[in-house]
Amino acid sequence: MQQTKEQDPISSAGKHAADENQRRLREAKVRDLTAEKRRIVEVPHTASLAHTMNALVANKVVAVPVAAPPGQWIGAGGSMIMESDKQTGAVRKHYIGMLTMLDILAHIAGDDQMNGGDDAPDDLDKKMSATVSSIIGHCPEGLSLWTLSPNTSILDCMEVFSKGIHRALVPMDSRMENISGVELVEFASSYQMLTQMDLLRFMMNHASELKDITSHSIRELGALNENIFAITESTKVIDAIKCMRVALLHAVPIVKSSSATEEDPKKLINGNGRRLIGTFSATDLRGCHYAVLQTWLPLPALEFTQQNLVTCQVDSPLSEVIGKALTKHVHRVWVVDQQRLLLGLVSLTDMIRVLRTSILADFQ
Repeated sequence: MQQTKEQDPISSAGKHAADENQRRLREAKVRDLTAEKRRIVEVPHTASLAHTMNALVANKVVAVPVAAPPGQWIGAGGSMIMESDKQTGAVRKHYIGMLTMLDILAHIAGDDQMNGGDDAPDDLDKKMSATVSSIIGHCPEGLSLWTLSPNTSILDCMEVFSKGIHRALVPMDSRMENISGVELVEFASSYQMLTQMDLLRFMMNHASELKDITSHSIRELGALNENIFAITESTKVIDAIKCMRVALLHAVPIVKSSSATEEDPKKLINGNGRRLIGTFSATDLRGCHYAVLQTWLPLPALEFTQQNLVTCQVDSPLSEVIGKALTKHVHRVWVVDQQRLLLGLVSLTDMIRVLRTSILADFQ
């Protein structure tokens, strides 16, 4: 008698393995992502922007939480994220917000210089001597401190990061259950920082648990974002920073100027369909100490772009796009056609969003 497909031991074994992979993914927790993470880099609320920028450079990070004495500050978004002594429980510090490289750039390109004023060196010195506590909140990301319990499920973690949250604090000895979002009260002896990049690296290290999701193209999965704001090769660093500040962008593509229209190099333009020649991002200044920044501001932004543009095409599989982002350590991949004309971008947020949607669909 011929065996039916349901009775086929090979098919049954394959289904069992797939079910087991899905079970492992369902049961994975945030603690599985932070096992090898170091303790967070932070700065005190009294630190100057110059000191903070040098700390970012030295530690090769683009964001740091700001710590203050307990009881003296209202945390960003009203949060009460505290570090306490592990033995006595006494509160030692209060994290009042998050400072990113974009916050520093936004401060440099403040409103007093938005009307065409000169960017004098002494004015930059004054701006960079400001304390970090005075500029938290220039960008929305610094207004809220997100925490994720080590017990939070990976899928809930993905939900948070799929909404554009780039990083969250994870208390190392939390006893809280599965939580996600802005946690208003949290006490722990120390914290780690979990980022979108960490999450995607974990997912790709467990690719067998994703079935064939990542083999689908970014177009099929709906990961392509077609709204592109760009600058041209004539745009100076200071003007690129101002453009990013106004639009709250962490990066902008640099496109070839059009001979058909007169374009203001100090303003963002629609980059869709334009030839991509570079990328300028807040992370491009991550390797720039404060003393060097002064000499960079009047120069063309094109001089400080990534040497190798990270691009893909609309039919590129998601696995390839995520791999490029992780390998090159970038937060978005530009989507181009065969002539390198811009069609859109895929951000880390987009990658996590479509991954989570597909995983949930598979589970159902």
